[in-house]
Amino acid sequence: MTVPQAAATALRALVLTAGLGTRLEPLTYIRAKAAVPVNGDTLARRVIRWLVSEGSRDLVLNLHHQPASIASSVGDGSDLGARVRYSWENPVLGSAGGPRHALPLLFDVPAGNNRQPFLIVNGDTLTNVGIADMHAAHTASGATVTMALIRNPRPDKYGGVVISDEQWVTGFTRAGSANRSYHFVGVQIAEARAFEALTDGVPSETVNQIYPRLIAADPHSIGAYVCDASFRDIGTPADYLETSLYLAGLEGDRLASGTRVGIHPTASAVRTAIWDDVTIGAGAKLIECILCDGAVVPAGARYQRCAILPARGHGPKGRQRIEGNLLIADF
Repeated sequence: MTVPQAAATALRALVLTAGLGTRLEPLTYIRAKAAVPVNGDTLARRVIRWLVSEGSRDLVLNLHHQPASIASSVGDGSDLGARVRYSWENPVLGSAGGPRHALPLLFDVPAGNNRQPFLIVNGDTLTNVGIADMHAAHTASGATVTMALIRNPRPDKYGGVVISDEQWVTGFTRAGSANRSYHFVGVQIAEARAFEALTDGVPSETVNQIYPRLIAADPHSIGAYVCDASFRDIGTPADYLETSLYLAGLEGDRLASGTRVGIHPTASAVRTAIWDDVTIGAGAKLIECILCDGAVVPAGARYQRCAILPARGHGPKGRQRIEGNLLIADF
């Protein structure tokens, strides 16, 4: 079964940007994960630009942690060719509770009165899934939810999705499992009915709660769209810098394109991501670092593979330490 591209690419989308980003700490002390700049452009703006290129222009972003950092980056989306609205969550509602809470915004009608599919896209990963083909597969299968999957590139690092020969999701595995699995790249097409029965405002998760129940009730409820889409991870500070450097090699180096940045002529910052309001003093040497908003690196300082940000009352934990007014986290 085929779906005309114009219809397939008219899907509304919910971009999940409400998460706490704990694995990305301490970067997420300063900004929401979707608001971190990756080679000069925030994750949220990159995701929106990709969705617009696929024809999805009516978008909802959910907000909880550091919401102003996302809203100030994206605004109403008009400069990106999109219409962006926001679904506020307090508390954070999770990967299933978030979509349930956003349904009235996505469809402008009460829950239960709409059966159109919509996109759910993780706001913290980068991919290039072909939405038109995925929508066609979703429509042909009759699935309640279709997940975009690739071969699991790192079963030791990523939990996996187990599928049948007929391309149905049968279960999920934890990282390190010996079972053959696929990797979810953060793009789904879902019917509203997958979430309508949930109580609005109550936190709930998909993979750990809702989807296993759907599969138990109907083995053909969750479809697998296996593709060869790209996938770039932003899970940890090391992942963030690796992806930033990769994109700098493709797009041109905009790692230091933050606003109000002052770098002394005798200082150097090599393969280093520099955010806004950063000052680097005379003779300072930085190699493969991340300088977050407001960081002031003193003259003569030497850092390598560190995230550096104003301490601002954050006590160090794990591999973090305080040096003067800075919080330093090795990675």
